[in-house]
Amino acid sequence: MPRTKGGVKSHRRHKRVLAITKGQRMSRPFRFKRASEARLKSLWYATRDRKDRKGDMRRLWIMRINAAARLHGMSYSRFMDGLKKSGIDLDRKILAEMAVNDAAAFAAVVKSIAA
Repeated sequence: MPRTKGGVKSHRRHKRVLAITKGQRMSRPFRFKRASEARLKSLWYATRDRKDRKGDMRRLWIMRINAAARLHGMSYSRFMDGLKKSGIDLDRKILAEMAVNDAAAFAAVVKSIAA
């Protein structure tokens, strides 16, 4: 049985990895080993940062709610406590959206908490 070489498959695999690291600097887009390491690292960063984005958005929502609540003379913690006690079931994303785009609705929520 004749010997088979894997040159075509290896070349195709190498080209695919090098294409992924095309826009990077130094030896990463040209050398397979460096490109492979960079690809793994970039995938690791992408996974980590998808998780981090969720926390970033939550912090942004809290800042927006706090700023809007303080315009109505209430701190964020008092506002959230009042929401829970009054049984209003709105999440932070919706509250932040209301605070930015619909100030009248946010004021009504604050008024219902204060009453």
